[in-house]
Amino acid sequence: MVTQGGVCAALSGTSRHLGVTVKNLRTAATASVAAVALGLTLAACGGSDDAPANTEAASTSASGEGATVHNDADTEFAQMMIVHHEGAIEMADLAVAQGSSSEVRELGERISGAQDPEIDLMTSWLEAWGEDLPVDAEMGGMDHGAMEMDGMDQEATMDELVGLTGEEFDRRFLELMVEHHAGAVEMAEEHMTAGENAEAVELSDTIIEDQTAEIAEMEDLLAAR
Repeated sequence: MVTQGGVCAALSGTSRHLGVTVKNLRTAATASVAAVALGLTLAACGGSDDAPANTEAASTSASGEGATVHNDADTEFAQMMIVHHEGAIEMADLAVAQGSSSEVRELGERISGAQDPEIDLMTSWLEAWGEDLPVDAEMGGMDHGAMEMDGMDQEATMDELVGLTGEEFDRRFLELMVEHHAGAVEMAEEHMTAGENAEAVELSDTIIEDQTAEIAEMEDLLAAR
């Protein structure tokens, strides 16, 4: 005979067993949902990382190809402008050491400070393009008219300037540097119409802007003397 107490005890045990089972099912379901959510999150993160990496790689490849695209006009411009800048720096350094006025000495410092990094930049282009540096290049067939100042080449110009002092040096330096800058502007303008490399064309534009401004400055200094 089943007593009321036995029935209650049995029901209580069953209830506890069902409670554990339901609890276990809830725990399993929660873990399953969490696992799915984690998987989706990791997949999203993985996709996010891959896209920028692929985009960056493509951008780097395109940038690298664009940096090496050039034509003969770019090569000649870089080779000749390096030599032209070296001449300007030689004159400017002499002005810093030998100039009698602070305006001339400061101008010499600015010219050297601006053109020396441009030489390094153009040298790096020639190396990246697989082209000869000026020291190795055959430049006999190139037009050297823009290199001359008052009918003199670089060596004759330096010989004249070294022999001058005081105000006489300042005036002659300014006169010759005006012509030297005008030659650089002419070379840059010719390159802008024929060059292909975007960075080189941009440098030509910078040279035109900067040296045209310095020509105006030097002409003002000459007018004040």
